[in-house]
This record gives sequence, C-alpha cells and structure tokens, in this order.
Amino acid sequence: MSTTKSIKPTESELEILQVLWIKGTASVREVHEELLKIKDAGYTTTLKLMQIMFEKGLVRRDDSSKTHFYQAAVSREKTQKHLLGKMIDSLFGGSPTELVIQALGNHKASADELEAIQKMLDNLKKQ
Repeated sequence: MSTTKSIKPTESELEILQVLWIKGTASVREVHEELLKIKDAGYTTTLKLMQIMFEKGLVRRDDSSKTHFYQAAVSREKTQKHLLGKMIDSLFGGSPTELVIQALGNHKASADELEAIQKMLDNLKKQ
C-alpha cells in the first residue's frame, strides 16, 4: 500500500492527529482531554477512533504497559500535502492559482505572511 493511499483521515481523525503531532506521544485520556477543549467528545468515542486509526496505520500504539500510548504514524507535512493536493484537484479544478486567489481573497494575510508568499513566488520564478 502506498503512503498516499494510506493518508485518508476523517475530520475527527485529523483532530486527534493534531493533538499527537503537538504532544508526540499521548494516552487516549490525554488526547481526549485536549479534544474536550475544542468540542464535546465522549471518551469511548475517542478510544474507538484511535483504535480505528491504529488499524488504518495512521497512528502507532505502544501497548507494553497497562496504559496504551499513541503517536502519529503519518507526518503532518505529508498529510497536508496529500489533503491539499486532493482539495486542489477536487475543488479548484487542479489549479493552485485558484486556491491561492480564493485563500487570499477570503482571509486577511498579515504583512509577514504576504512577505513570505512573495519570497516563495520569487523563488519559484527563479527555478
């Protein structure tokens, strides 16, 4: 199975991955406590989702002790690239330009962000 095909997290799975990307390693209880800060979630739902994520290969599990600890098995960068590529293809007709126009037209970018974007554009022009 290719890495690209294995990166298919749902929205709830992405929320769990966000916690794991920040914490590195965490128990279900620790993940659940972080999720409660952003949404109403049941502990058993979090547990079941993390078990499913383990079966999908999205997380690794250390079950050498009574408390199981999880860590992301997929990197944030690869997941972002994969999901962004799918979004560009499905929502923007394969046009990264349309994505950027939509993003910058609907969200105010800071001066620092615009400067970083300009530098990236300048580098792309040089290539």
